Amino acid sequence: MSIMSLVHPTMHEPGEIWRPLPDGNPDRPLRVLRKYWNICRVSLIERLTYRADFFLATILRFLPMLTTILLWQAVYAGAYQTSGQRELSGFSLNEMIAYLLLVHISRMFSSMPGLAAGIARDIREGTLKKYLLQPIDMIAYLVSYRAAHKMAYIATSALPYGLLFFLCWPMFPEISLSWAQVLAYIVSLLLGFLIGFFFEASIGMVGFWFLEVTSLLYIVNTLNFFVSGQMFPIDLLPPPWDSILKSLPFQYMAYFPAAIFLGKIQGTRLIYGLAGQAIWVVIFIVLSRWLYRLGLKRYSAYGG
Repeated sequence: MSIMSLVHPTMHEPGEIWRPLPDGNPDRPLRVLRKYWNICRVSLIERLTYRADFFLATILRFLPMLTTILLWQAVYAGAYQTSGQRELSGFSLNEMIAYLLLVHISRMFSSMPGLAAGIARDIREGTLKKYLLQPIDMIAYLVSYRAAHKMAYIATSALPYGLLFFLCWPMFPEISLSWAQVLAYIVSLLLGFLIGFFFEASIGMVGFWFLEVTSLLYIVNTLNFFVSGQMFPIDLLPPPWDSILKSLPFQYMAYFPAAIFLGKIQGTRLIYGLAGQAIWVVIFIVLSRWLYRLGLKRYSAYGG
């Protein structure tokens, strides 16, 4: 128990969301949940203030998509002319375009721009102490804040994305979506959000040991763009590289949800895949918490 906890009964140890007080107040867990819900609500209001910026940024993200579609059309045309192939690793041209569109939805949930850099900056500049002097857990606060960010982004981009999918729907293959498949797709997106958040948070905790992590973040983000399946489906890679990348957690940030929607992953593979995704969520939660506690032991709170 820290001195701050003794002085202020609502304070807690750094990195700890909740610890029962000796009085055994049964309302305390509800108060903790209400606190972070209020943080999420206020952050959502803040984000929606800049909804025009969200809307414009969403439209601009569609421009590289047009280039990508033209590129894959050229690739499939070349494959058909040279070897008569109409499919690459089980993906037709329409399926490839549908996959690239679905990857945008996957990344809408799992991408965490600026999270790791923000944590490292708070550590470097000493502003991390704002979480240590108040009864707010940093990681729980950032989860609430990012959840609000995602809700605002989805709300403001629903119209342009809906229009894009409506125009490109003929490119989608004949898909008979079952309710179980839709539920698995939604669960994979939500778990992808948690993997993306806690992975980025773990990377940001490196700031406790290194003053500058910009180069590390650039390398990690560049590799993540490739190994998560954002550029192309992992199935296009030759063995054993496809199996290696599918055993890593990064596929759950882009490839896995899109493959579920397209019906490429079904049956026991789907069950095992969702179970593996949940396991990786737990691993990254534990890792980020452990790095946070370990880093606080060497944190000096300079600056700020």
